[in-house]
Amino acid sequence: MTTYALFIGCNIPARVPQYKESSQAVLSELGISLVEFAEFGCCGYPAKNINRESFLLSSAMNLAIAEKAGLPVLALCKCCFGSLTEVSHALNKSNDLKNEINSKLASEDLAFNGTSEVNHLLQVLYNKIGTKIIKEKIHKFYKNIVVAAHYGCHALRPSSITKFDDPLSPHIFDDLVEVTGAKSADWDMKTECCGAPLTGINDNLAVGLMNRKTASAIRAKADFIATACPYCHIQFDTFQNTLNKKQETVPPILFPQLLGLAMGLNPKVLGINNVDISKIRSFLSEE
Repeated sequence: MTTYALFIGCNIPARVPQYKESSQAVLSELGISLVEFAEFGCCGYPAKNINRESFLLSSAMNLAIAEKAGLPVLALCKCCFGSLTEVSHALNKSNDLKNEINSKLASEDLAFNGTSEVNHLLQVLYNKIGTKIIKEKIHKFYKNIVVAAHYGCHALRPSSITKFDDPLSPHIFDDLVEVTGAKSADWDMKTECCGAPLTGINDNLAVGLMNRKTASAIRAKADFIATACPYCHIQFDTFQNTLNKKQETVPPILFPQLLGLAMGLNPKVLGINNVDISKIRSFLSEE
């Protein structure tokens, strides 16, 4: 069994705990063990454009904690994944910067050496486990369902650093969706921003971006929008229903929940015991 240091960041425990629950359940079935560290803190993303040193130090501390345990990192949030990856790249590129950060980490008996690989959940599923093994774990395949895979921004860009997928024509998420038997929608807005970074700052613009994506998913006849980032999920879940008063909506579903149901896992284990899942279940074959 392969072990990863699970990095859940700040948003998931407070607002999307079902993302962690469903990810843990699915990964356990696929032979992945996750370890959480109480010492993990914020990835630094909120400080990125305010205080560069705080941003670098926050991410570097988390990476150093994983290094000390000798574990690669698995991030669920794409903002966290992007931050950790960017800082790892920046410190590995500059010895002066790395030494400066390490001089501050020394007080915590930590050091960044760049030995812990950073992965997003989708990368682990696609690159480390593989669609063949995942398919063998499917209990009931979906049928007659169209799912719009929402890639988000921070995993795809800057592509030279994240190395997640082709930023112009990504396929990882689509391929994972189709392992379940669902059809991955061909929608023209799948790589565009959901508007989440602007929510609370410019709600009109945030809703406009979200509505463009939703309209694209509707045109592609999507039954659900699949997400793999807490910020994006909240945007399509909570804010799609509260901020959007005029346009038709498309329900979101966290990808590990979509996958977990197809794997035959109990909805309670997937963190969806209080959610009406009759629609998604209706697409599962009885064969």
